[in-house]
Amino acid sequence: MSGYARGPFGVDWEDRIDFPRLRSDRIAAAQQALRTSDIDSLLLWKDENVRYLTSLRAQLIAGKMSSLNGVLLTRDAGPVLLCSGGEIDKASMGMSWLTAAHPIPIMEQRELVDGFVKATLAPLLNELGVAAGRMGVDQVNYSLVESMQTHLPDLQPTDGDHLMQQVRLIKSDDEIAIIEEACAIGDAVTQRAIDSSRSGRRENEVAGDAMQTLFYMGGEMAHVITPFVASGEHMSPPHRICTDKIIRNGDLCFIDIGAMWNGYFADIGRTMMVGKPSAMQKRVYTAVYRGLMAGVDVMRPGRTNQDVADAIIAEVREHGFGDNLFSLFIGHGIGMGANEPPYIGETLPGSTVFDLKPGMVFAVEPLVWVPDVQGGGGVRIEDMVLVTEDEPRILSRVEYDDRLLE
Repeated sequence: MSGYARGPFGVDWEDRIDFPRLRSDRIAAAQQALRTSDIDSLLLWKDENVRYLTSLRAQLIAGKMSSLNGVLLTRDAGPVLLCSGGEIDKASMGMSWLTAAHPIPIMEQRELVDGFVKATLAPLLNELGVAAGRMGVDQVNYSLVESMQTHLPDLQPTDGDHLMQQVRLIKSDDEIAIIEEACAIGDAVTQRAIDSSRSGRRENEVAGDAMQTLFYMGGEMAHVITPFVASGEHMSPPHRICTDKIIRNGDLCFIDIGAMWNGYFADIGRTMMVGKPSAMQKRVYTAVYRGLMAGVDVMRPGRTNQDVADAIIAEVREHGFGDNLFSLFIGHGIGMGANEPPYIGETLPGSTVFDLKPGMVFAVEPLVWVPDVQGGGGVRIEDMVLVTEDEPRILSRVEYDDRLLE
């Protein structure tokens, strides 16, 4: 199945993604994790967790992401979708794999939340035999927690997001095939932005062209809600949005938009040159590129995230820019979460060292910026990388800018 993106359509002449198997496998993985944990049930609201367990592709309202749709899962019963009233007919008529679907309000107004707990949640939990015990939750409004404490006093809320992160950590063959397809779309989006980046255009024009390609290709959304197109001095330090700045001759231009397809994300970033690069711009780009390649090379079973970070930092330092790395992690896990644990190069308190395992997928994204360089001295290159039993596989295929390599 995996190895390349075969195409997003269903066809009768080639094996492609088996979506019923994918849904069944995801539910089975979550239930197996529940059975081996001290958690009796899950009540989840984060988009990626709801999508993982129900396959609901919902309308999303800005600022309301974890207040619109939820899912209830127990160790033995299939997923119960708790969805916005605008989704209930679609779910009831077209999602036969669900155990049940119930309409809910936007989970904000205290009185409506309390009504949901009394009229919908409590009867469901009693019916499923999990009105007492430990319930894993992820992102919830505190009014929901208080209402559950009042009406379900024998229920103990606990962290369910960590369990779901572990369930989603190793991607199945079907999941990898979807990510391959998301990368193909993300490559097309990135290439459109590269082709549109030229002197005299604005950053937001480039982002608009790229977003048009995203939707033309069947993508669901960008990796970042705010498309990232930054040119020239806007990469020193990085402005992680697109603006009305006019791209000028001599500017570096960075694109980071990516794509989601069937719930899985591709996060791809490229820096390209408008005009001829300066010596410093070439030095910075070469350091980032060599650092990225050094990091990818050690992404094999038996190595750790720390090994990857050390390889990238050592190579960047060898080029003289060790003190110019962006103050953010250098890579992150990716799948149904646009940006999810585990992380590479995280330096904040609580950072952990973990072993790399086959089936892990990362977006690796070193960024170096140098101040006071005309046309910008900031470069990031970002690739999607799959850890395999053998050599790592770069899933993104957009070309690098050879004009910037020393």
